[in-house]
Amino acid sequence: MTRFIIGVTGATGAVGGLVARDLAARGVPQRLIVRDASRAPQLDGAEVATASYRDGDAMRAALDGVDVLLLVSASESEDRMSEHASAVRSAAEAGVRHVVYTSFLGAAADCTFTLGRDHWATENLVRDSGMAFTFLRDSLYLDFLPLMAGEDGVIRGPAGDGRLGAVAREDVARVATAALLDPETHAGRTYDLTGPEALSFSQIAATISEVTGREVSFHDERVQEAYASRAPYEAPDWQLDAWVSTYTAVRAGELDVVTDDVRQVTGRAPVSLRELLSYS
Repeated sequence: MTRFIIGVTGATGAVGGLVARDLAARGVPQRLIVRDASRAPQLDGAEVATASYRDGDAMRAALDGVDVLLLVSASESEDRMSEHASAVRSAAEAGVRHVVYTSFLGAAADCTFTLGRDHWATENLVRDSGMAFTFLRDSLYLDFLPLMAGEDGVIRGPAGDGRLGAVAREDVARVATAALLDPETHAGRTYDLTGPEALSFSQIAATISEVTGREVSFHDERVQEAYASRAPYEAPDWQLDAWVSTYTAVRAGELDVVTDDVRQVTGRAPVSLRELLSYS
């Protein structure tokens, strides 16, 4: 049994929800920090506090007494950094000692994937706060890859022959749980979380077709073509840049990374795309 209080944000979402359920299954008390208490999972040993990252007063109250916090990155938005800054500041002011933050693989001030720059800036906010930290730099999610195909079964994007070592959300959650339960061991560590193999989008499409029976293919767009094909969604410029740079980051080789970090932390091999599709 832990001797400290664990706080979990994002419990109504995928990764945070998996972590919360894992902790509950282990009999570990926790506090779920959610925006809407009616959507919080009903778990033994879990108390619920309502707060949004933007609301500093509510966050400080929700985090009062929390020692170790899973800080799941906020939903993509134009001002996500202001949300993260508020959340980090509130955590430090509330006395949180250790933050486990879900970052992005290759996060840097000048990385190709535009949202990865926000993750780099958030990591720096956590470092500067004085709180101990563990950064989980997740690759693209395996779970998301089948959803990248349109209704016509085509994945479109300027990725070329670039490859990516996408990671399953369940593996990210397992690593996060391990870090929350033993923060001292994982303090100051940055884990690059990937799947067991790096695949091109052509290979991804072929695997999806073979396992699911749905015919999926990959069309390598030019960058200008990628912006034009997404224009009908009438998304803001920052979002279009994020969508397109997902693929150009792959083309640049920035996500052609495979590590053993999932296995090293959890003792289990990471899930492959074929395995995920077989049981999902």
